[in-house]
Amino acid sequence: LKVLQKLEGMENRKAQFRTVIALLLNGEEYLFEGIVCGEIIKEKRGSSGFGYDPVFIPEGYDKTFAELGNEVKNTISHRAVAMNKLYEFLCIEPV
Repeated sequence: LKVLQKLEGMENRKAQFRTVIALLLNGEEYLFEGIVCGEIIKEKRGSSGFGYDPVFIPEGYDKTFAELGNEVKNTISHRAVAMNKLYEFLCIEPV
């Protein structure tokens, strides 16, 4: 991956994924953000997922997204966090 080349020799390998979902409802704009912080490791690990999954370890875990597998990743990912916030909003807010 290109990111591994760009980070070669760097000590600070902190990274984050961020998703923002925008909803326009009755003229009001609502934003739902999901962030997952972690770090980029030096070599690929794992075979699940895509993109940066083999080199990204989320905070609180010792495995990459690719090693954790889709079931775990899909519950803690930035997309899942943003979607859960949207879901909770839609369940509470009368449409």
